[in-house]
Amino acid sequence: MANYHLSIKIFSRGNGHSAIEKAAYRAGEKLLSDYNGKLYDYTRKGGVAHTEILLPDHAPHEYADRSVLWNAVENSERNSNAQLAREIEFSLPRELSIEQNIKLTHEFVKKTFVSAGMCADVCVHDKGDGNPHAHVMLTLRPIEPDGHWGAKSKKDYILDENGERIRLPSGEYKSRKVYTVDWNEQTKAEDWRAAWEDIANAELERQGFDGRIDHRSYERQGIDQAPTVHLGPAASQMERKGIHIDRGDMNRAIEVTNKELKRLRARIVKLEKWIAEETANIKPPTLADVIINILERRGLHNLQSAAKILVFLQENQIPDLSSLEQKVKSMYGKVQQLREDMKPINHRIDTLKEHIRHSENFKNYRKIKWRYDELYSLYETAKKATGFGAERKAQKALYTANEYYETHRSEIAMFDNAEKYLRDVLQGRFDPKKLPPITKWREELVDKTAEQEVLYRQYDSLKNATQKVEQIRRSITEIMQSESQRTQPTRTQGMEL
Repeated sequence: MANYHLSIKIFSRGNGHSAIEKAAYRAGEKLLSDYNGKLYDYTRKGGVAHTEILLPDHAPHEYADRSVLWNAVENSERNSNAQLAREIEFSLPRELSIEQNIKLTHEFVKKTFVSAGMCADVCVHDKGDGNPHAHVMLTLRPIEPDGHWGAKSKKDYILDENGERIRLPSGEYKSRKVYTVDWNEQTKAEDWRAAWEDIANAELERQGFDGRIDHRSYERQGIDQAPTVHLGPAASQMERKGIHIDRGDMNRAIEVTNKELKRLRARIVKLEKWIAEETANIKPPTLADVIINILERRGLHNLQSAAKILVFLQENQIPDLSSLEQKVKSMYGKVQQLREDMKPINHRIDTLKEHIRHSENFKNYRKIKWRYDELYSLYETAKKATGFGAERKAQKALYTANEYYETHRSEIAMFDNAEKYLRDVLQGRFDPKKLPPITKWREELVDKTAEQEVLYRQYDSLKNATQKVEQIRRSITEIMQSESQRTQPTRTQGMEL
């Protein structure tokens, strides 16, 4: 039976974590930390079925080595409480083979995280105990086009009505922290959880399995029962050995409670059905009537699970299977249309974010580039001079220019990259002495993001409703097929279904 589990955590020095140690443990390898000089040896760890490093195109090729990657991460962080990595841990479908699960994990990580610019360390664990799962460690800093680690965030100075910076009593300027990437946004966790659901369910369907996973809670799914708690591999192993732990006892108590709730609901539904039988009905039988009659002859034991089916058929006035199929087809069509409507908006949002990112780099670092050009120009002038001490002055001017360049190499590279990008975007409208239309792009980004959110809510609502109706259609089809095999002819013979 497919199950859903996906958790997200952050490893940080403030909590005593080491990226090297975490990577070594998950991969079952021996790694040396350049940061603290410790050697972490987990080569005796079992159950590691597969490991791989996935990198975005602009990442240095040497990062494909696990030790090089995580030592580079450790060395890029200076603070004692620095955040080092994000981990995504998720259960893999037990219906699939380990080879299929490895391929599925690769597809999910590549599409969801690496395409967004993260380096991913993927480890698939399978001890043969029915709990296959994956650990994915992700980098938190973006990688700049030149292969260097970028900043996680930057200061955005708050301006007054005159466009001037606001100085605080401390002497510092008033500012706010702005993340350079959107990986820490609250919506990302929901997006990543939903992405795993979509990719895993598509593979389960492709392989012919009926089971599906759902990232939503029982409450959001409309399932009236208490969820069990996740045990994890260590706790599961203890339970299989007959060692009862608190979380296992809690799950057993929850299962008993859910069974009692199910019995109570079945009695209520049976009572409601008896009342319905006492009510005269002179109309021709509908699809709901057929389902009720079938379940009656089976001893009423499936009425509880059919309650939502009957309510749906009656509320939507669906008389037969043909109408139900048309309803499902129409809903799928609307879902697909919303997907198509979102594509150009999503593309424009990504484009605007790139425009704004390069515009900010152009704005923030142009004075640095101008200063370097000025220093280099002084060197060019000094190089042409003649007379006593001219060569020494030229060398001194070159040293000053080179020293300034080395100090500001990253800023100058980002400015040059931004200038090239903006020239390509603005074409003849680009003026190196003026700022690009960043305000206009930001306003458009706000409008497009609001439009995206409206469409996403519509899409999510319609998608959830379509999944429920699809499940109802499958349940009805199973009931009708089962009844056809049980008895011929049926009480509904001749009725169009």
